[in-house]
Amino acid sequence: MLRSLASMTLRLVGWHSVFEMPPGPKSVIVVYPHTSNWDFVLGVLCRVKHGVFLHWAGKDTLFRWPLRGFFLRLGGVPINRRERTGMIAQLAEALRREPTFHIAITPEGTRSKTDHWKSGFYRLALAADAPLGLGFIDYGTKRVGVERWIKLIGNEEADLALLRAYYADKKGLYPEKSGDIRFLPRPAEKSA
Repeated sequence: MLRSLASMTLRLVGWHSVFEMPPGPKSVIVVYPHTSNWDFVLGVLCRVKHGVFLHWAGKDTLFRWPLRGFFLRLGGVPINRRERTGMIAQLAEALRREPTFHIAITPEGTRSKTDHWKSGFYRLALAADAPLGLGFIDYGTKRVGVERWIKLIGNEEADLALLRAYYADKKGLYPEKSGDIRFLPRPAEKSA
């Protein structure tokens, strides 16, 4: 019944969804662009329509009473972005430990404009040797979902070039807020 309701809701607001199932029981999904609070609603509707349970990473301040229990039941994983807490190591361990674990991460880490992506999703997929799902919320075509899976090769330039090509035609609700598809250089790279 929930799947039918989610499908009907998406149809009523003029959106189409696609979801290519993960190639295995564990995966990381990068979701881009993320420029509006409505992205979460569309993502949940897509997930429910296709009958897929996904974990998702969200800032810990979202997980306060009275919504904490609701967000946790929806698969939320609170992330404290104010401190370095070993989040990637913890998520990689969950991917190794759990028989089934799929997590969606927005690489911008915010709905505001950023000049780079956070590299956590990338490091997590590599550390867990997990396939990477290319998730999107495209307001230009009113499509949401995951339609492609890739295996990262560990060469940042090549992997990011592939992501740039895939997301080139995807538009956020506020396109001017879409983050640049690049990682910040590591300290050793800055001086080179």
